[in-house]
Amino acid sequence: MMTLAWPWLLLLAPLPLLLRRWLPAQVPARQAALKTPFLDDFGSDPGRVVGSERRWPLWLAACAWLCLLLAAARPQWLGEPLEQAVSGRDLMLAVDVSGSMQEEDFLLGKQRVDRLTAIKQVAGEFIMRRAGDRLGLILFGTQAYLHVPLTFDRKTVQTLLGEAFIGITEDEPKTSIGDAIGLAIKRLQDQKDSSRVLILLTDGANTAGELEPLKAAELAAEHHLKIYTIGIGADEILVRSLFGTRRVNPSLDLDEKTLTAIADTSGGHYFRARNTEELERIYQMLDQLEPVEKDKQYFRPRAELFHWPLTLALLLAGLVAAGSLRWS
Repeated sequence: MMTLAWPWLLLLAPLPLLLRRWLPAQVPARQAALKTPFLDDFGSDPGRVVGSERRWPLWLAACAWLCLLLAAARPQWLGEPLEQAVSGRDLMLAVDVSGSMQEEDFLLGKQRVDRLTAIKQVAGEFIMRRAGDRLGLILFGTQAYLHVPLTFDRKTVQTLLGEAFIGITEDEPKTSIGDAIGLAIKRLQDQKDSSRVLILLTDGANTAGELEPLKAAELAAEHHLKIYTIGIGADEILVRSLFGTRRVNPSLDLDEKTLTAIADTSGGHYFRARNTEELERIYQMLDQLEPVEKDKQYFRPRAELFHWPLTLALLLAGLVAAGSLRWS
């Protein structure tokens, strides 16, 4: 569907005629002339030829003026209405990328993978289901930093989560849970009219950073930021060595007490993910606890077309200018 953003500009179409009528005529410059009594010997009527040949620049100028007005009116092509869900929720994911996340105690299909790879797979599917939410991503290890600012572009968040790798934030294998929460508070505190949620995934305890996790949770509660914490890691795996097979607990460093306190203080909930299936169920529960907005909004994509009449106006103006130079 074609439309004009500023159609009232077309009312200026008769402006050149009005200016020609109301403004005083320009007095032609006096020039020396050579009068010849034998003008008929040239075999033509210069006045008639000039008058007929100079009509076409006037028409070209009029067409150029109309094309210029059409371009100024901003012609647009409107596409079909597209449905868009807008929930008003700001959802931030904070993912632990410390060295302990390379423990291979998760399964994807029949292949054993490290914890971060499992998170990328499951959390990536969760991200794509969050239509209408503004999503952001924080990575933390020794330091916490904003990897993706809040955006409606779920595909970008999923892609950049997939590009994260273990050790991206650290010089030594430590975990700054408190700083990750503090960074989320900082990025979300200016969003006055939104529901704020932080999903924090870690497999350890707070061993770095300047902000204590429980103090950060109190600040989150003051800023109405709800935190869902997820403890990652299996309780038991089989380790084979020269001395035989033994069972070990790879999650000894997981501080479930602190993660539970963080969630309770902020009004959220603590979850335990020992394998990929549990992690998937947790994200399905999060979909229920923080449901996607059902109300829909519609928008129509717009394509600007002003460059076509503008190009034609410039071409016609060029022809008029070339004709004027010829006659001068």
